[in-house]
Amino acid sequence: MKTKLIAPSVLSADFGNLQRDIEMINGSQADWFHVDVMDGRFVPNISFGFPVMKAIQEHAKKFVDVHLMIVEPEKYVEEFINYGADLVSVHYEACTHLHRTINLIQDKGAKAGVVLNPSTPVWVLEDIITEVDLVLLMSVNPGFGGQKFIENTYKKIRETKELILENNSTALIEIDGGVNTENAPKLFEAGADVLVAGNAVFASENPERTIELLKV
Repeated sequence: MKTKLIAPSVLSADFGNLQRDIEMINGSQADWFHVDVMDGRFVPNISFGFPVMKAIQEHAKKFVDVHLMIVEPEKYVEEFINYGADLVSVHYEACTHLHRTINLIQDKGAKAGVVLNPSTPVWVLEDIITEVDLVLLMSVNPGFGGQKFIENTYKKIRETKELILENNSTALIEIDGGVNTENAPKLFEAGADVLVAGNAVFASENPERTIELLKV
């Protein structure tokens, strides 16, 4: 799979014009749709569930990357895959049996990712890094869009890349939170493969042009 991928976050789209914004992503240089699902328990916010996933499934023509910020994600994995998720990422901090949940996602036909909160060290992935397809590093505390980027993320990217190479893993590194046209080149240079961008894209006067600039 190629790298330097851009995944606009549907959480920042205009929900009164969701089809329009999905079609904008379809026609842009974006590579993935990023779908943030929040339950009000694991994070202090509630986003959306299966009705919105159904709308995305009906109109999205690109890879759908679902990020579950929920407790007990294993209960809902299969349904999200049935609603079109190509990749499902779950939080290390939310999974009592992480290995089992990763295997479940893959057994149901999707790629599997593991997510680390900003305060969770990279070394906790040592025993799972060869099993996952993606590592998502949160560069803000999860729960809300528009937060300030945490600078320590660059160090965590390098540590994750080192762990991947040491173990001959094929996992991609994804960054979520505070990504913009200024820090995107530095994130790619540090070793990131996929950048999630929400406000940077959807608050832009020209979202398609912003997506182009993020890929540079």
